[in-house]
Amino acid sequence: MRNSQLEILAQAQQYLQSVTKADYIEILAPNFMSSAGSHIRHIIDHYSSIIAGIDLNLIDYDVRTRGSQIEEYPEAASVKIEEISHWISQLSDEQLYKTVCLSTEVSIINKNVQRVQTSIARELVFSGSHAVHHFAMITQISIAQQKPLPNTFGLAPATVTYIRNQNLQ
Repeated sequence: MRNSQLEILAQAQQYLQSVTKADYIEILAPNFMSSAGSHIRHIIDHYSSIIAGIDLNLIDYDVRTRGSQIEEYPEAASVKIEEISHWISQLSDEQLYKTVCLSTEVSIINKNVQRVQTSIARELVFSGSHAVHHFAMITQISIAQQKPLPNTFGLAPATVTYIRNQNLQ
């Protein structure tokens, strides 16, 4: 569990170490509404909500840091990803399986906030999957910028396993 999260965050680090600031903040309208930096910031927001959730007994994914340094500077995002990675590597089993409340808005028609019981482990699984899907968006942005990324960046683990199995046949 911890190692899979660290692998996902290592992919973010590889991207952050390779991207220029100009490419990181570029919004390629009309095809994209957000920059790669916005996607990375959003990923970090989710992990940060989990970290705060341990002490608060409440994970709230609606707390966002839009317009922050993380969204504009790859170096700032890299520092935060490193902090998150360190936090994950230090998680005890007790913390990992701690039950907490999740609060999140669930409707685009009107404000509808739902609360459900969950665990830190479950939310890490979600945040890792969530990160991979945002990596897929970053891949598309990078393709449009003509800046190729590794072939597995933005692919779900099950997709990579499928491809690996196809290559064995």
